[in-house]
Amino acid sequence: MTQRKKRLGLIVNPTAGLGGRVGLKGSDGEIVQKKAIALGAVPRALERAREALTTLLPLKDDIEIVTCPGEMGAEAAEALGFSAQVIGRIEAGKTSAQDTRRAAQSMKEMGVALILFAGGDGTARDMYDAVGLSVPVLGIPAGVKIHSPVYAIHPHAAGELAARLVRGERLAFHEAEVIDLDEEAYRSGIVSTRLYGYLKVPVAGQFVQNAKSASPASEQEAAREIAAFVVGQMQPGVAYIIGPGTTTRAIAACLGLEKTLLGVDVARDKTLLARDVNERQLLDILAQYPHRKIIVTPIGGQGYLFGRGNQQISPQVVRAVGRENILVVSTVNKIIALRGRPLLVDTGEAETNRLLQGYIRVITGHEQRLVYRVG
Repeated sequence: MTQRKKRLGLIVNPTAGLGGRVGLKGSDGEIVQKKAIALGAVPRALERAREALTTLLPLKDDIEIVTCPGEMGAEAAEALGFSAQVIGRIEAGKTSAQDTRRAAQSMKEMGVALILFAGGDGTARDMYDAVGLSVPVLGIPAGVKIHSPVYAIHPHAAGELAARLVRGERLAFHEAEVIDLDEEAYRSGIVSTRLYGYLKVPVAGQFVQNAKSASPASEQEAAREIAAFVVGQMQPGVAYIIGPGTTTRAIAACLGLEKTLLGVDVARDKTLLARDVNERQLLDILAQYPHRKIIVTPIGGQGYLFGRGNQQISPQVVRAVGRENILVVSTVNKIIALRGRPLLVDTGEAETNRLLQGYIRVITGHEQRLVYRVG
């Protein structure tokens, strides 16, 4: 390229996703973050940003990264050898939403072509507060709950869209919703959302995730039919890891058990072994019970099987159970609503994502299955 380097912004929320694997259903607020760390949570947002930048490595000489110090971006950019202009100051280990907002405003004033930001719905709200629709942005998914359709489906997809921009390909942009989720209500099993605002993001159906959609009340009978079939097929002595969702909750109800709607529970021989478990507890259960299966249902509108809202079922848990022992359950309407788009996985580990890809059987009713692609 003979033109000057393309400027891309990079902002990382270091605390995004802390609560996922430890089962806290979010990471907002200092109290929750401290609790997550006490439970053994490991920050992963910087790693997710590094994954996105890896896709841009072939274009490294054509890019200048404008980013924040240390854990808010510079560590990822500099580790990969990108030319980085580091702006602002932060207090390591004590970053805040205000740091994100200040950085985004500065990047806007510097005329970056696109701001990549790693986080969850809370980070998307901060980006809206800072820049609104004034500059193109794209989220690198790193949070626990990601309802807002302003995020790429996984970090490499974010990097690929940024690469297209750098190569001079024409990208269309649109106004995508920033969804505000009441995290305290969410931890209590109540999904309460509102429209917070809009961000300007690329139009790229196979690269950018959809908004999460709730299951309508009319789906309840279909979920009960699926539940009755699954329970009838359950094997004695097998520990069933039951992921979050209304369809999986119907399975627990058919067993006569109370399910955490937004948590992960474990049942064996129609008895609840453990409720609302985290990754560590799951690994302990797997060490105790050699026969186990995972039951998951895709997120409505998005199609995620793993990596959104069920990070407790980590790559280590998935590999220990094995792909052949994963039961996917879904109503037919939820599959139809995907309009041919594949089911998705974003576990945070490339090897496990590859393990899960391909065609998988989906239980859709009594003695009813379909085969659907996991992308």
